[in-house]
Amino acid sequence: MAQALPRPPLYRGGGQVYRIDSCGPQRAAVAAGKIKFHALTHGHYPGAKMPATVLPGVTSLGHWDAWGAQDWGLEDHRNEGIEIVFLETGRMPFIVDGRKFALQPGDLTITRPWQLHRLGDPHIGAGRLHWLILDVGVRRPSQSWQWPPWVVLEAADLKELTDKLRLNEHPVWRSTPDIAHNFAELAGCVERHGKGRIVSCLAVHLNHLLLSLLEALRAQCQRADEKLITRQRTVDLFLKDLANNPVNLAEQWSLDSLAAHCGMGTTQFAEHCRSLTNLSPVQYLIRCRLEHAAHRLRTEPRCAVTAIALDCGFMSSQYFATAFRRRFGCAPLAWRRATDISRAKPTP
Repeated sequence: MAQALPRPPLYRGGGQVYRIDSCGPQRAAVAAGKIKFHALTHGHYPGAKMPATVLPGVTSLGHWDAWGAQDWGLEDHRNEGIEIVFLETGRMPFIVDGRKFALQPGDLTITRPWQLHRLGDPHIGAGRLHWLILDVGVRRPSQSWQWPPWVVLEAADLKELTDKLRLNEHPVWRSTPDIAHNFAELAGCVERHGKGRIVSCLAVHLNHLLLSLLEALRAQCQRADEKLITRQRTVDLFLKDLANNPVNLAEQWSLDSLAAHCGMGTTQFAEHCRSLTNLSPVQYLIRCRLEHAAHRLRTEPRCAVTAIALDCGFMSSQYFATAFRRRFGCAPLAWRRATDISRAKPTP
């Protein structure tokens, strides 16, 4: 019997569950021999498991070599920690928060905790790629980062690094010879796992990598943006995720649970929601559900109206029909028929 894959960790807060990268396509590529893969991990990520007491916070550290054209790519995903990726050779499509980048050899990507991103569009390219995922203990943009105890940067340097990583949205940078050297040394340690003591070497090179990263960010000096770590930013990201994720829309939200998801009280949450959308939280949620339902009525003509209503989070078809008519000026079936008629009309 095949061994079951470990379940991705979950973060539960405010009645909501956050799911992170399943690594499914990557695992399949490794199993099929499409890439050469080496990694160390804590938790669910693929790779050799490290004891919990060894370098806590390093959830994944490794590299892969992909030769020739690939027929797979990573799905849109989030990581519980900051992810630093270095493309040593090759070219790679990279998408973060809907923005597309064509990575070149020597590029460095930095994604913040729980930031939506993926490699591949839809497939990755050939190349040698290194990564580090480091959990700094946050689940919302406004929370303070907590670095692991093995990080030995001077307090002022660590604060500067934290600020530079938190206070900008620029995801792609140029690496430096020092960064390339650090990742090469870390790759060697990972490949020697199980053949000797490597923890001290890993700790030294990880600290050197963080210091080299700070120096690179200083040189490329993006303007700091304090708005990225405000409570309003937390609400903004949540509302966008709510609108774009049908699974989230189907949740039976209350004002309390919406606010708790963002780690704040209902009054403060409602104020931020009104400021961002000019709607109350409940009005915004209903608006998102109706927009998604209208899209499904257009694109899924064989799906029953009641099924669509329930899938989108409405508790009854009657309430859905009333809200739909108020929003779009007609009943759901009339909306679907109008769409069908417009499709049937010949193009002039």
